[in-house]
Amino acid sequence: MEFFDNAILGLTTALTLQNLGYAFMGCLLGTLIGVLPGLGPLATISMLLPLTYALDPTAALIMLAGIYYGAQYGGSTTAILVNLPGESSAVVTALDGYQMARQGRAGVALATAAISSFIAGTFATVFIMALARPLAQVAFSFGPGEYLAMMVLGLILATVLSNARLIESIAMVLVGILLSTVGLDSVTADERFTFGAMKLFDGLDFVVMAMAVFGFAEIVKNLGESDDGPKGTAKISRLMPNRSELAEMTPPAARGTLLGSFLGILPGGGAALASFASYAMEKRLAKRPLNFGKGEIAGVAGPEAANNAASQTSFIPLLTLGIPSNAVMALMVGAMMIHDITPGPKVMETNPALIWGLIASMWIGNVILVILNLPLVGVWVKLLSVPYRLLYPAIVILCCIGAWSLKNDSYEVLMCAVMLVAGYLIVQIGLPPAPLLMGFILGPMMEENLRRVLQLSRGDVMAVFSSPISIGFYLLAAGAIIAMALPSFRKNRDVLEE
Repeated sequence: MEFFDNAILGLTTALTLQNLGYAFMGCLLGTLIGVLPGLGPLATISMLLPLTYALDPTAALIMLAGIYYGAQYGGSTTAILVNLPGESSAVVTALDGYQMARQGRAGVALATAAISSFIAGTFATVFIMALARPLAQVAFSFGPGEYLAMMVLGLILATVLSNARLIESIAMVLVGILLSTVGLDSVTADERFTFGAMKLFDGLDFVVMAMAVFGFAEIVKNLGESDDGPKGTAKISRLMPNRSELAEMTPPAARGTLLGSFLGILPGGGAALASFASYAMEKRLAKRPLNFGKGEIAGVAGPEAANNAASQTSFIPLLTLGIPSNAVMALMVGAMMIHDITPGPKVMETNPALIWGLIASMWIGNVILVILNLPLVGVWVKLLSVPYRLLYPAIVILCCIGAWSLKNDSYEVLMCAVMLVAGYLIVQIGLPPAPLLMGFILGPMMEENLRRVLQLSRGDVMAVFSSPISIGFYLLAAGAIIAMALPSFRKNRDVLEE
């Protein structure tokens, strides 16, 4: 009964005119940046964070969430029609989707992607609603020691499952944690890495760092690459799949939905890992695996269902435990903190309309995305003809205005420029920037919980291992590191990435 009460509360909140408008705006922007290779939801959300200051918290989160899962829809459109994946999660879709388009089945491929994504999104929404309350109740029983161990496990899993080398990911996490300590100590008010500059007393601004490292740095990197548009676009004839094609796509879509829903919860999982894992699973289960890469409908249905389910279930750790599972969820933490909302289980008690409204908006967003993507597919493809060099300067100007508006101070724009240089160097060297952001977000939370553990134990460092749950989390973290060191694990991960 409680499930239906929460669903009704969520739909009532999400279907208000304001929230419906921001859901549409988020889905529209998500589709747009999914279609255009080079930007992606991470850069877009980081650049839009300053604009959320003036928005209602529920509307802001609904819009940002729409951008994230909307990008998964948009990325598949160009992957199928012009073999140009707009999103990393759509790379796998291009393998069979583009071949279907070349065979004159572009409409069927697009419909397969849309239907599979909608099924996955609907299941993921119900899955989140069913799992959110029980997980939140479990989180209420956690003390500071358990939270600290869980954050350590989250960071370790995020680094292990990322596509970078383990040592590089861990190093970037540590740099992020170090940067999070800049400013006045929250307890003793001692200066830490401020070098006497009063502007640094409040620490480094999360929004500025996110915009610089993920927004500006990505734009500068893309400007240095070739600006070739699509060489040819497949024609769309029949749009809807026939009965045999529907029967063929249903099992892969169901398997992809279940796999993506599980992988989305894991720290570091996300949409890209889910789509690659689904493709590998479908190829292994297929009666004719050699047909994959030649226009197999299962190669579109499975990955598309998996990436959409994963993009939505990745909200579960954030909403129930207050821990981001990937870099985009770390940005969502920042968006919540902008509005003085501390992510975690308490939000369900203090602001239930926000949580259930956000969850319900995901299903509404999936309906909007089906309407946006199939009838307007020609519009999205034509956008690829716009040279990126004309788009990026306008985006940079808008971001500078957003940075200045944070505190009406040009200092924030200057910090953006400094961090842009650092972010660009990180990208050019080949270091992963996502673990840096995860460390920066979780650093203060880990410090606070570590302090509480030490205060309660009167300085006993071993108190962090006093709880069986904490020990279990640390053992899982150690196991993940050991598994990463094994050649067989590394080989399987490399196969998924290829």
